[in-house]
Amino acid sequence: MNRPHVIVVSEVTLDGKLTLYRGASSKELMSLMTRDVYAYLHSIRAQVDAIMVGCETVRTDDPSLTVRYVQGKNPIRVIPCSTANVPYNASIFSKDAPTIIATTKRAPEERVKRIKELGAEVIFAGEELVDFPYLLSELWNRGIRKLMVEGGASINWEFARLGFIDELRIIHLPVIVGGENVPTLVGGEGFKSLKKLLRFEFQGHKVIDGFLITEWKRV
Repeated sequence: MNRPHVIVVSEVTLDGKLTLYRGASSKELMSLMTRDVYAYLHSIRAQVDAIMVGCETVRTDDPSLTVRYVQGKNPIRVIPCSTANVPYNASIFSKDAPTIIATTKRAPEERVKRIKELGAEVIFAGEELVDFPYLLSELWNRGIRKLMVEGGASINWEFARLGFIDELRIIHLPVIVGGENVPTLVGGEGFKSLKKLLRFEFQGHKVIDGFLITEWKRV
């Protein structure tokens, strides 16, 4: 299938956590980052055609998903949400960039109508759950060649499960959070077999204001 080149980017603690606790906003941990580290993150946004986060991230973090710390064009915002349960006052509905809500046929008609009224495009991609191969094919057909995925853990697992991660860039936060049920970089059921693991090749690293950033390419 034709699909965009996928770059998964995430800020992760030394013990692999995305938030302070389950249900917490990742913005709390991201507040540790300096302006130059944010500039690195936003420089990737400026290089891609579209950016994706899950609807749980939208509900918890209310991200704008725009380019602000460097100069560049805002990417198209893509939000997979099987029931279209996205807050109507979410920042992703700002006029700063186009927004696509990818949903399914079980999404309530009134929610789909309201989302369209807010100016977003709606793609029906599946019956019960969002069909990511179909969605990525549709994004390709719309001219999207590079897709940045900023999580969270469930979305990252879907891309890992399907083998759709081409690059991985990690901003290592120099802290330990702990907690058995705190979301990690990749959630889901896991591969449970050495033969199924996704393997990556180290591409390089940089240190910005004491924050280690590593870059990886799918083998």
